[in-house]
Amino acid sequence: MTHEGGCLCGAVRFRCEGEPLNVRICHCRNCQKAMGSPFYARALFPQGALSVTGETARYASSEAIDRVFCGVCGTRLFTRRRNGTADGVALATFDNPDAFAPTEHIWVSEKIGWVKLDDGLPQHQRTVPP
Repeated sequence: MTHEGGCLCGAVRFRCEGEPLNVRICHCRNCQKAMGSPFYARALFPQGALSVTGETARYASSEAIDRVFCGVCGTRLFTRRRNGTADGVALATFDNPDAFAPTEHIWVSEKIGWVKLDDGLPQHQRTVPP
């Protein structure tokens, strides 16, 4: 299965092959600041499953993660694990933003207070336990 998407201005397009490894909503403070939003809803794909056309820019937000965005309009598109294993694709950037539904919340210990989680999904204080 193929899923496509892109940025606001259309300068960057992407294609994901196959199904995601997981679909999660992250409430960590880094994601809040990087996305300019209360959380980051993303589908995680093996890094080889994502192909991108157009000029992107990146910011190393931690030792483990680069944040990838459109160099023209600034749309925040992906998180890329620096170890080469996976890319998290922002759900709202898919052409069909309903293509994937999140299955759990992570880092709810850092959730913004006015965000109410009443969707019945599992909630993890930090990341998903091993």
